[in-house]
Amino acid sequence: MRAIQQMRGIRHMHKILKTMIIAGLTTAGADGVIMAQKVGGINVATISPNDAIWSKAKFTPVVLYPQTTIKLNDKKANSLNGANKGLKAQVGAIYDGSSMAYKIIWSDPTNNALTGNVSDVYADGLAMQVPVNFSNPKKLPYIGMGSDDRAVLIYLNKVIPSHYEPNGNRDVSTQINHHNTNYFGEELNKFKAQVEALSSKSYAKSYISEGFRSMTQIKDGSSKFGMNMVYNPSTKAWAGVVAKSLNDGNANFSSAGAIPVSFAVWDGGKLNRGGVKKLSGWTAVKFVGKSGGDDLVKELTTPSTGDAKAGKVAVDAMCGSCHTLNASKSAPAYMAPNLSNIGGYSTNAYLAESIKEPSAVIVPGYNRNAHKAMKWYNVDAKTGKRVSTMPPMMTDDKQIANAVAYLKTLKVGVE
Repeated sequence: MRAIQQMRGIRHMHKILKTMIIAGLTTAGADGVIMAQKVGGINVATISPNDAIWSKAKFTPVVLYPQTTIKLNDKKANSLNGANKGLKAQVGAIYDGSSMAYKIIWSDPTNNALTGNVSDVYADGLAMQVPVNFSNPKKLPYIGMGSDDRAVLIYLNKVIPSHYEPNGNRDVSTQINHHNTNYFGEELNKFKAQVEALSSKSYAKSYISEGFRSMTQIKDGSSKFGMNMVYNPSTKAWAGVVAKSLNDGNANFSSAGAIPVSFAVWDGGKLNRGGVKKLSGWTAVKFVGKSGGDDLVKELTTPSTGDAKAGKVAVDAMCGSCHTLNASKSAPAYMAPNLSNIGGYSTNAYLAESIKEPSAVIVPGYNRNAHKAMKWYNVDAKTGKRVSTMPPMMTDDKQIANAVAYLKTLKVGVE
């Protein structure tokens, strides 16, 4: 009897320890998972980077890698960004009943704002994207612009100085320079204050995209979100917030247990713009206190099972003549996408799909008129669909797994 009681006690202790371990994982987060903490008494859609509520968030390191798919036609920018390393950011997330917010902190030696009177000055910026549909974690959209039938929502914030724009209410009286008014003294100060109140101090826009050249700004008021960035000159770091509704006219994440997100940052001091930026791969965000999303978390955190050494042999032989893989395996600049950082921001499933089904996601490539002999895709005359000029390279699942394992190693070191 005593032995039975002891066994029951041991089982009870195992149950308690298991509960404690699970609770610990839920609080601290598994490796690479952002744990969104539930908060109350505040509308997270209106918060700023410096609000005290962020003390409740658990911050997770997320690495953003230089985007190197296409080489920019800008000698100075290429020189400034040629030795870029991966950038480790810290990301925290919170949510309430209707909204959620992310805070991203990353280092940047300079504070750069966009100006409207020159064409060679670029702004620091932040973007976040989330798929409209992620029910199949193995078919997530292409990082950056989404892909056919796999739309993404993109939230973009750039640093701009306060500037005046017509407000759409036919307020022509405020659209003139203050020197051209008849105001003086206190009346002139009131006029300046009125113009300042109408000025735009934020560049925060939302888009929906389903592949390259399809990014469309959402202007119908359905996108309920807010963004802002604050620079700390003493630490030389930005803190940015992206806050959005869990359910708007574009996507409904209210019942999700986990969602995938990706972040990008631009360094205006290095002439970053468009495709010259640093971006993360899809990262799982787990809602603490909500069930579900286990398949997504598993897909985004499970390492490749292939043999990277064997994969290198196959990739070098089959892919190295067209794709730049690293400094020692450099193909002609316009031949095909540069894969030297592909392991930093691509999932295992995306890489496997790209090898087996190259036309599933089409990257547009360089100017087709300037480089006619190096077209990255053709257009099917019957369907109008873009078809990759790269044929399916491998069909054996083991060989593909090995290739994926190697491709995941292709990324620069981290700052």
